Amino acid sequence: MIKMIDIHKSFGSQVVLNGLNLSIPAGEITAVIGPSGEGKSVLIKHIIGLLKPERGDVLIEGKSIVGLHRSQLNQIREKFAMVFQNAALFDSMTVYENVAFPLEEKTNLDREEINQQVKIALQEVGLKNVNSKYPDELSGGMKKRVGLARALLLKPQIILFDEPTTGLDPVIRRAIHQLIKETQKKFGFTAVIVSHDIPDIFDVAHNIAMLYQGKILQFGTADEIVNSEHPVVRQFISGSLDGPINSGVA
Repeated sequence: MIKMIDIHKSFGSQVVLNGLNLSIPAGEITAVIGPSGEGKSVLIKHIIGLLKPERGDVLIEGKSIVGLHRSQLNQIREKFAMVFQNAALFDSMTVYENVAFPLEEKTNLDREEINQQVKIALQEVGLKNVNSKYPDELSGGMKKRVGLARALLLKPQIILFDEPTTGLDPVIRRAIHQLIKETQKKFGFTAVIVSHDIPDIFDVAHNIAMLYQGKILQFGTADEIVNSEHPVVRQFISGSLDGPINSGVA
């Protein structure tokens, strides 16, 4: 479904991605983990074409998106939805208006059909009686649910989650993770989650990619990563990856 080949990306003198290779299976949840500042959000922006690599290629269903014209890239992006860490809701719009926005912008559905689809989407994420509320009247967890409802509306093949549980307390964080897991199982989309939530994310993702020093250090199932023998992976999972690692990793 998604393949990143020898991706290099720098900002000035700072090398962020340094020959990164990653294959993300279709119809599964893949989490990208790693220390802060390692380029996880940069990685996800390459997948959707918001950033272009200095070298390397990004393939979506076998088609390279590097070098595409804007109109061609926009066609590829129709397969995607994205859920941002702050939910990216429009403060001046109600919940209903926020969720309905992609249908109004990208479809010719009549008002009755839009109303019905918005109602169903909000039900899917466990929300009711919130249509007329504004984002500043919602809790952090409710905002995340509204963002997911909006993402689901156009039935995307791929949903990218950039730190979807940032700033939430542990109970709400687990609830959002469970919601992502349940909706992915129901709708079958490919999910990529950038996350710092260790160990919670191991209960959500089918696959884990550990990003370190610009490369994918290890890729495997949640069990494989949890039981990894790699010293850097083990130190990160244990929460002790704060200083230099004497592991021979370049």
